[in-house]
Amino acid sequence: MTILLYDLVGHDVGRPFSPHCWKTKMALAHKGLAATKVPTRFLEVPGVEGGMSKTVPVIRDGERVVADSFAIALYLDEAYPDRPTLFGGEGGKAMARFIERWSQITIHPYVATVALTGLHAMQDEANAAYFRESREQRYGKRLEEVVANRDAGLSAFRAALEPLRSTLAYQPFIGGASPLFADYIVFGALQWGRIASPFQLLDDGDSIVSWFERCLDLHGGIGRQVAAAA
Repeated sequence: MTILLYDLVGHDVGRPFSPHCWKTKMALAHKGLAATKVPTRFLEVPGVEGGMSKTVPVIRDGERVVADSFAIALYLDEAYPDRPTLFGGEGGKAMARFIERWSQITIHPYVATVALTGLHAMQDEANAAYFRESREQRYGKRLEEVVANRDAGLSAFRAALEPLRSTLAYQPFIGGASPLFADYIVFGALQWGRIASPFQLLDDGDSIVSWFERCLDLHGGIGRQVAAAA
């Protein structure tokens, strides 16, 4: 039975944008597992699988339903041990958890300031209204005011990525010679920005850009199936 993946989209179902859903798509491809994507908009998330999660991704694999991208990756490695590992053992799981926290604290906040108005524009009327209200309540200001600060924060954002940049001087992927789920965590965050906004997060010559391009090419280039924002 094909795995179902509830995938966050806007009015264009061909432009899924969620960083967390991208982690799961890359994880499924890494394991060589086919999945049927169920396009899901913000206002539809509460109805996914009887309301079992407030967020997506959610997968259904037969009778098993799993929410949260990290929990899904753990499940896939446990359920399909004969396929390529996402973690490479217990140490890899611990390392990936650190990378997830680092990404959420260091990358996601700035990418959000870049992407908010683009994400808003990707929604249909009802979901756009929900997105604006919920995000403006979260930030305490209009979306346009949040995005207006992106230039001021760019240098600090790029500097904060130095641990990743330095790591990639030793190896082609965060996972070492080949990618692991830790790579997909960071990839998902930058893919979110790539799809939502044409704003240039990194200098062209940055080694992180080379790594990101390698990630876009993985698994038959599934990351390139959605074009960058124009």
